[in-house]
Amino acid sequence: MIVCGDDGLAHRLAAELRGVYAEQVTLVVPPSGRRVRRPVAGRARAASAALLDRVVSAAAGRAGTGGAEPAPNDQVVEATEVTEAVLTEVGADRAAALALVYDDDETNIRAALTARRLNPRLRLVLRLYNRRLGQHIEELLDQTAAVASGDGQGGAGLDASTTVLSDADTAAPALAATALVGTSKVVQTEGLVLRAVERQPPRPGEVADPGLCTLALLSATSNDPAGADGSEGSGEHGPQLLPDEAAVAAATGRGTVVLEQVSYSGPSLPAGRGGVPPFASLFSRRLRWSLAGLVACVLALAVGLMIVADEHPLYATYVTLLDLFGINDPAFHASTARQVLQLLSGLVGLLLLPVLLAAVLEALGTFRSASALRKPPRGLGGHVVLLGLGKIGTRVLTRLRELHIPVVCVESDPDARGMATARRLRVPVVLGDVTQEGVLEAAKIHRAHALLALTSADTTNLEASLYARSVRPDLRVVLRLYDDDFATAVYRTLRAAHPFALTRSRSVSHLAAPAFAGAMMGRQILGAIPVERRVLLFAELDVAGHPQLEGRTVGEAFRAGAWRVLALNTSPPGGRRGEAELPGEERVPASGLVWDLPPTYVLGPGDRVVLAATRRGLAELLGRRRRERSGA
Repeated sequence: MIVCGDDGLAHRLAAELRGVYAEQVTLVVPPSGRRVRRPVAGRARAASAALLDRVVSAAAGRAGTGGAEPAPNDQVVEATEVTEAVLTEVGADRAAALALVYDDDETNIRAALTARRLNPRLRLVLRLYNRRLGQHIEELLDQTAAVASGDGQGGAGLDASTTVLSDADTAAPALAATALVGTSKVVQTEGLVLRAVERQPPRPGEVADPGLCTLALLSATSNDPAGADGSEGSGEHGPQLLPDEAAVAAATGRGTVVLEQVSYSGPSLPAGRGGVPPFASLFSRRLRWSLAGLVACVLALAVGLMIVADEHPLYATYVTLLDLFGINDPAFHASTARQVLQLLSGLVGLLLLPVLLAAVLEALGTFRSASALRKPPRGLGGHVVLLGLGKIGTRVLTRLRELHIPVVCVESDPDARGMATARRLRVPVVLGDVTQEGVLEAAKIHRAHALLALTSADTTNLEASLYARSVRPDLRVVLRLYDDDFATAVYRTLRAAHPFALTRSRSVSHLAAPAFAGAMMGRQILGAIPVERRVLLFAELDVAGHPQLEGRTVGEAFRAGAWRVLALNTSPPGGRRGEAELPGEERVPASGLVWDLPPTYVLGPGDRVVLAATRRGLAELLGRRRRERSGA
């Protein structure tokens, strides 16, 4: 495997390939003098700045021990630019996969075109921010590989596949799940977000909920050091991946890892009235009182004319309105009382003109505001406060709304890229700097379920999290930090300060690396979930061509400790994962996954299944022979 990049994602991806999939990795990075560390931007107040200094010192003390440093077994090549000569030097012509994760789209595209020319069968993974361009590039490179291999849509399609990913898209499901259920151990497929949950052994007389399925049995004892950390040398006391029903029934007193679908059961945002604000909100309170006073004056003048002229009430009101708008004849020969009433009506008419003009202007302004942004409704609670509508925040907002979770956004830039998405999804937005007083209060942080701080400034995220903690100590907080070591140090500090509150500090590279690693292993990899010190992989496979699955029942296809069929994907091939992320779609289509497959269901050649597997089990299914590290 070859990984080329210029930031923390490249190092994290190399560590993921080595640690989870036991692959041999060559890392191509810029020369040391040209590596620019992203500055920690943003404004912080005295309290957050002091904490930030302590955290940075802690992170600096851990330099060389974090995930950003390459392992000794990795081959590291320094190159200013990924040219044909560099790709040849690192062995792109004989590599299995190449990941191009530079921060610049053009650099990744140029290197991908060169690599595809050198090795048509090379599996490519590109990091691109422009998703529309990425789709075209993906089709172009796949077509180039098919033409070069000479078999069109033949068997080379999988090995020579091209996958275009965005770190924002891949990190969004984990951030959304962390805000909802407090864990980032999630896998996304067909519009669903699944999580692995560790459950303690049931008490006597209790029956544990099996969830969608039982993925693993945890270590049998915490007294044995080998069993406690779940190493593979623990034997029968260590974790058991994909156990059968008999093993689960016999494993009394052992915790389990079960698979659940991430869902939200709290309150939802009010449905509203089709985007039209209520009549009372069109006018300010002062203007409403002015209009009411003028209406009272008109009624008083009509009553006075009815008494003076002894006219019918309707006729008296009609004449009063004529006098009010100045379209009635002067009352030259009428009584003095009638003339006084006409003069008063004219005066009220002069006062009515500016009030009507103010009402029109205010109503237009209210409609304009209502069409652009919504305010948090009264009585809202149990929602998620999302800070920042940039690249990451926009993707997370979409994921949260797909799960029907109420969200209130806070953004300081009215032209941020996510404002259009928030307007389309009719999500309330508070415009303002989150570091200023009253902004988080306007987002009703005191009644929120969780806070997601996803701005591009680390100190802004940190300050908002600290302030939210002071308002509500038990609030669930998830903050995005650029540097992985810095995020770890912040997490430890906040956990020590608030031991009973759930705090998660994550870097985007940490959350995005598993998806990029899975794509390098093949498009069928959906993700990986750690179970103590072992790993479960989730994959989507076509049954055709796999004798271990084709023609067998679901029960017969299950091999304990190796793989297990979880669900049948009934959606058409054109609706696979990734297409629901296209711009302009407001909701993801219904999932085509069928989970309650009977053990007697026969898997046919036209079926596509989602399964969980160990590394060795998936390698056997795919017919691969991977290198295994000694002792693994």
